[in-house]
Amino acid sequence: MAHIVEITDLSLRELSPYTQLTHAQLRSRREPEQGVLIAESAKVISCALDAGCRPLSLLMERRHLPLFARQLEARCGDVPVYTADREVLARLTGYALTRGMLCAMRRPALPDVEAVCRNSRRVAVLENITDASNVGALFRSAAALGMDAVLVTPSCCDPFYRRAIRVSMGAVFQLPWAWIGQGEGQWPRAGLALLREMGFRTAAMALSGSAASIEEPRLAQAERLAVLLGSEGNGLSPETIACCDDTVRIPMAHGVDSLNVAAAGAVVFWQLRPR
Repeated sequence: MAHIVEITDLSLRELSPYTQLTHAQLRSRREPEQGVLIAESAKVISCALDAGCRPLSLLMERRHLPLFARQLEARCGDVPVYTADREVLARLTGYALTRGMLCAMRRPALPDVEAVCRNSRRVAVLENITDASNVGALFRSAAALGMDAVLVTPSCCDPFYRRAIRVSMGAVFQLPWAWIGQGEGQWPRAGLALLREMGFRTAAMALSGSAASIEEPRLAQAERLAVLLGSEGNGLSPETIACCDDTVRIPMAHGVDSLNVAAAGAVVFWQLRPR
């Protein structure tokens, strides 16, 4: 049975994961097993629980207590549930809770690249994508449209960042993913060499006059394919593009040159999904 705690003191130390700790502190790079993530909404919290994440506490609007009791309480054990009215929680966190419910959870241990790719035919590789919403949307599309896994380069936004988790609607817990390289020096050459060793053909999404269309049959027919998507402003780095097997693009109409990276990812994932 959860322990319901009415918030009367906004400076309560136990509320610090929601109010005082920065994302870097929550992530805890030196001790990842001690890191914390914040899941938002009953659906996303349920996905995280399904993935084995251990809840530490919950923070929710009082009006959501019946929903918590119906859907989550039996799965959360006796963790404390801090509650108050919406206005109080907005003052506490600095933002309105989109779905009225947050859960601080212990970060799960991540697999390595080899484990993630072992049984994968299609992987999405995200390079230097720093917008949390785009990362979350790419995970959601990758999960829905046939990708087997996601690899994230060191310069990307952390997929376990609160907003990325929320936008993904829990896909970051459903789709296997791993960091590819623990530092800048391990990407792109070392990371791409590892993908090639594992039998992946690499396709760089880039605006280039010599790029092949994603409709090229050999791409969809590849036994193992890694699709690389780059940053919102500059795209993939020239070095990354030069190291890939193919440079590909989405055919455009009406003089439009490109799509937002999250929209482009959805198109590419559907077209190049394993048949």
